Amino acid sequence: MSIDLKTIKHISKLSRISVDEKRAEKLAGDLNSIFDFIEKLNELKTDNVEPLTSVAETTLKLRPDEVKSKNIREQIVKNSPQDNEDYFVVPKVIE
Repeated sequence: MSIDLKTIKHISKLSRISVDEKRAEKLAGDLNSIFDFIEKLNELKTDNVEPLTSVAETTLKLRPDEVKSKNIREQIVKNSPQDNEDYFVVPKVIE
């Protein structure tokens, strides 16, 4: 695939970015080199290669799900902007 100046101008018009002639030529060259690299990657034989989710093949350590803090409701509700015994009272956001 090859990108010419006409395509660069069209893309810049669609994206509403002004590009002068000198910059358009550089962008065309850069994009063409990127597409050439992608074509090289497409030539690789990856039939028997499994996809990776991460380079480091480790598993997450499991830990038991335990409650660390009990009965701290009063301490939490003290941080509420308005005094209330049961829940946080905050200013209305949507009218």
